[in-house]
Amino acid sequence: MARTQATDYDQRRQSFVDKAAELFASEGFHKSSISSLAKACGTSEAALYHYFSSKEEILHAVMKGHTDLLYKTATAIAAGDGDGEHKLRELARAFMEIYVASRAQHIVLSNEIGALPDHLRSEIVASENQVVDRILDVISSINPELVSREKYRKPVAMIFMGMINWTYTWYQPGGALSHDLFADLVAEIFLRGLPDIRRQPDPDKRDSGP
Repeated sequence: MARTQATDYDQRRQSFVDKAAELFASEGFHKSSISSLAKACGTSEAALYHYFSSKEEILHAVMKGHTDLLYKTATAIAAGDGDGEHKLRELARAFMEIYVASRAQHIVLSNEIGALPDHLRSEIVASENQVVDRILDVISSINPELVSREKYRKPVAMIFMGMINWTYTWYQPGGALSHDLFADLVAEIFLRGLPDIRRQPDPDKRDSGP
């Protein structure tokens, strides 16, 4: 007889994924054991294996949840109202908000993808490429010439992504720039080159709007 799934199955599974993200981000995937993860989750190894077949499956769940969120966010913005420049600024703001709120997941995605077996890694890479495609939709609406200049399309999108993807290595929430003001600065530099800093909002005015 099949085992009945608990009513809180999805909630508990997600809590284990979130704890795993924190552990993998701080200790590294290879240095983290199922035993240490069970301890961090306040459960047993047997309980973890009820939800996941392997440590690699847990790692995949961390990455898939993060890339799915990025894709859903980028898709909604790309399909939304406003011109391309407005959407690019919204993308920068939304992604920075995600990176700050989900710092551990982003670190794991950035640093540990090589730890996945080939079939799971291919799935995450495909998810990442879908995110880049939505970003390209926005950027191409700003400069339609990119539609016909195939060799420039992905490099241009990756320049934009590179400006925000590695902020987890240095950006401190509560510092001189809010993540919204930093995102606005990224969009301005990407769209127009190095801006006149005198035109940027005063970081000390915390209620500065877009």
